[in-house]
Amino acid sequence: MAENKTENKKTGKNDAGKNDSGKEAVLPPKSDFSEWFNSIIDIGQIMDVRYPVKGLYVWYPFGFGIRKRVYNIIRDIMDNSGHDETLFPLLIPETEFMKEADHIKGFEDEVFWVTHGGVTPLDVRLALRPTSETAIYPMYKLWVRSHADLPLKLYQVVNTFRHETKHTRPLIRLREITSFKEAHTVHATWEDAKNQVDEAVGLYTDIYKKLSVPVLISKRPDWDKFPGGDYTIALDTIMPDGKTLQIGTVHHLGTNFAKTYDIMYENAEGEQEYVNQTCYGISERSIAALISVHGDDKGLVLPPAVAPTQVVVIPVLFKDTTEAVMNACNKVVSDLKNAGFRVEMDASDARPGAKYYKWELKGSCLRIEIGPRDLEKNSAVLVRRDKGEKQFASLDGIVETVDAELKQMAEDLYTAAEEKMNAMIAPCETTEEVVAQIGKGVATLPWCGCEECGMKIEEETNGSILGTPNVETEIKKGKCPACGKEADQIVYIAKMY
Repeated sequence: MAENKTENKKTGKNDAGKNDSGKEAVLPPKSDFSEWFNSIIDIGQIMDVRYPVKGLYVWYPFGFGIRKRVYNIIRDIMDNSGHDETLFPLLIPETEFMKEADHIKGFEDEVFWVTHGGVTPLDVRLALRPTSETAIYPMYKLWVRSHADLPLKLYQVVNTFRHETKHTRPLIRLREITSFKEAHTVHATWEDAKNQVDEAVGLYTDIYKKLSVPVLISKRPDWDKFPGGDYTIALDTIMPDGKTLQIGTVHHLGTNFAKTYDIMYENAEGEQEYVNQTCYGISERSIAALISVHGDDKGLVLPPAVAPTQVVVIPVLFKDTTEAVMNACNKVVSDLKNAGFRVEMDASDARPGAKYYKWELKGSCLRIEIGPRDLEKNSAVLVRRDKGEKQFASLDGIVETVDAELKQMAEDLYTAAEEKMNAMIAPCETTEEVVAQIGKGVATLPWCGCEECGMKIEEETNGSILGTPNVETEIKKGKCPACGKEADQIVYIAKMY
């Protein structure tokens, strides 16, 4: 294929692994994570950062292919759990947006406002949604009438806008979140809504299991919960530099928004009651997590479920055997495609090493090499991206072999990532120990639950309390280092993105 030597005419950029001069771009080692991440976003053709508005980025087709498959997984899990997909407008009237005081206080510094229609000033300013509660809930007031309408479980995948003043970064901190999956549910009782929160945490855990990304689940402290909510459960993962990335949140809203927007239902006794609500979201940070957790010094390592190219077939050609080798490669490609795998064949005249580099950078899960010696044995060489070890497989039954290898790769990626994550969590008893730990991972620390003590701990450690683990911990509770009292809980502390 000649395009791996030339400029890609569709994108106006060279193929992955090439810089603007057509030479192989050099990826920094992953040990320099910040530079590695910025480079893999560019060299791996995930996003183009050159759009002329700070914090807004453009998806390359290759990166969008990853995004599409990630969100297919999200949609599939949501659709099969009783949720219906919907779509609400981007613009929110200021009159609706300003109704919920606590909610607005949490977003007031981040809102983009539309003030004109053409050259005519608008009578009512319109907010570009930072999140959609204030767009959706006026409609829920109209839709919910009786207990027969409950539960109502809707979700949408939309772009949201937040005027981030911190350092922006592709996929992690954006002014336009292009891929925000937000769900909004309505229930009769507080307990029903709590059960929905628990279910949502399970759904999100399943999503990340399919991406082979392990998560820490914790209940956020009250000062860090969703504005206008009763409590927040968050999912974080530990990035290679030891910082945590929040990659999902689930909020119990109680009746707070119901009272603001007058969302009521008639119960079985004919009485009017306020509904209880939840909301929960995942953004393209999910893609930042899978890139960061699995990638290595060679480039992307993508789980088979989301890799644009699951298998690349590379013919090893010599003059007298070209036709036979190509026939064998074409058959393998055809058989694998017919079985539903995403397959490419690289028969370009590039050097073998250049081909390997290209497809390793792009995160192709499995490389199949077929040469004349392999044909003599009716076999092929298989190299899995995460292992890098050569193995031999018979051409008979190659479909079954590929299927087994890809399934095993998904499991192995999760196991390896979970082991790495657990190795980056350490129990601490003092703030001095926390300071030493959060430069390289997550600390656990006893805490009495007092906000004043929590603030003191954050100040002394220059870290953030993620929250209380959402699972039983075997770590001894101990004493709160801020006040010396016996602590009734353990908290995660880390530096956060």
